[in-house]
Amino acid sequence: MPSPDVLRDLAVAGRSLERDEATRHAGAGAHDPTATPYRVLEELLGDLGLTEGSHLLDVGCGAGRVLAYFVGAALPGRVTGVELDRALATEAAAWSARYPNARVVAGSALDLPLAGYTHVYLFNPFDTPVLEAFLDRLEREASAPVTLVHMSDNGEWPAYLGRGGWTVLREGSFELSGEDGDCPQHFTVRRFDPA
Repeated sequence: MPSPDVLRDLAVAGRSLERDEATRHAGAGAHDPTATPYRVLEELLGDLGLTEGSHLLDVGCGAGRVLAYFVGAALPGRVTGVELDRALATEAAAWSARYPNARVVAGSALDLPLAGYTHVYLFNPFDTPVLEAFLDRLEREASAPVTLVHMSDNGEWPAYLGRGGWTVLREGSFELSGEDGDCPQHFTVRRFDPA
């Protein structure tokens, strides 16, 4: 019997969106693709105050679990996933093409124009140097406030230290089950105000 998360994947995407594979892009600072459980997405994204004008960016979208949550929950606005691994991006784009408010970009989040995004979701997509470069770019390009949800077990919070314009809105942790038992994942919801 498939897990409740896979059943939700099947209902929206027609396939499981969980992957148990190593990244092919570790040399570029990318981490392994990991699908966020729906219960976590409900808590982190369901309460962000999204509106019809919102545009959520899922960095390192993998096969598209965040996109599936977004369209399955009928959240307002649009969602874009960016994925460095072309095979995963192609898979996510194939199933999500039937949803007009979802799209997938194959490539690096460091090459994507960021000015139009109102919300960003990061589930441990890359190493700290890449995170710092992403935050630098987001700060340069943001023309309006941006809410960023970052979940990680790697302690990347120092990347935010000393940066002006950021406010922590909430933080906490989830226990996620893995091959080696429970794995605590810290999350922080931050808001960047370019003014």
